Amino acid sequence: MLGPVILAASRSDKMRRFISAAPGTKQVVDRFIAGESVDQVVPVIEDAAAKGLEVTLDVVGEDITTPEQAAAARDAYLELIGRLEELGLGARAEMSVKLSMFGQALEGGHELALANVRPVVEAAAAIGTTVTLDAEDHTTLDSMFTIHEELRKDFPQTGCVIQSYLFRTEADARRLAAEGSRVRLVKGAYKEPASVAYQSKPEIDKAYVRILKTLMQGEGYPMIGSHDPRLIAIGQELARQAGRKLDEYEFQMLYGIRSEEHVRLAAEGHRMRVYTAYGTDWYGYFMRRLAEKPANLLFFGRSVLTKG
Repeated sequence: MLGPVILAASRSDKMRRFISAAPGTKQVVDRFIAGESVDQVVPVIEDAAAKGLEVTLDVVGEDITTPEQAAAARDAYLELIGRLEELGLGARAEMSVKLSMFGQALEGGHELALANVRPVVEAAAAIGTTVTLDAEDHTTLDSMFTIHEELRKDFPQTGCVIQSYLFRTEADARRLAAEGSRVRLVKGAYKEPASVAYQSKPEIDKAYVRILKTLMQGEGYPMIGSHDPRLIAIGQELARQAGRKLDEYEFQMLYGIRSEEHVRLAAEGHRMRVYTAYGTDWYGYFMRRLAEKPANLLFFGRSVLTKG
């Protein structure tokens, strides 16, 4: 029951100030956030490539309140793409973007977000990589899917994320699988009401398997976003049943979580992509990582107590 409480705290300015100032916070944040700048994250990308891993890069930050901040978020991604091109890492790294960073919640936000994300998608395509649109809370999804469809007219490799805890997702998966797009399936990490989302882990997991089966049997490219050993094994079996080769789907896991499993899957020949977040506005991302797994919260608590 701690998850909803932590997610609520993720939107509290008072909690943001308290946690940011806690003595042990940096130690835990460093576990999940690869750095604050492009320069700091480049060695992480290079290390992943050396291990046979791929990455998807997320410049963290969701509290966008002005068009200028949204433009700055766009420019941060363009800077990242420029560095990837310089280093020849485009084949190993894609981008994940939250449309809230590009101004989706502002007045005229749908058009603003599309205008800001398009040059990022164009720049990514120019260096041989792509962009995946992250799913956020359920109120943003119709806009996200519309932008996804618009971008795919010129950049069909543009991916999107769907969340198994939402009732709507099974229908979304059927539509997306038929279109041949790139789809990352995750459980979901936002506080959603019972009117739109499953609330228990068994229900969410069962929905995950049903949706993943749909994706595997479809024409798209499934991306299995999970650290759950059981779901990983089920994903492998569903891929086998669907007759998919190892390069016709991939696993995705978060930076700093089950790192040995990343390497193991890659060594077995699977495509393994590490979701790697970086930047200074880490609070919302960090709190969702705590909410997802109680062990992360215990680790954070011990760090704060031992540094106090």
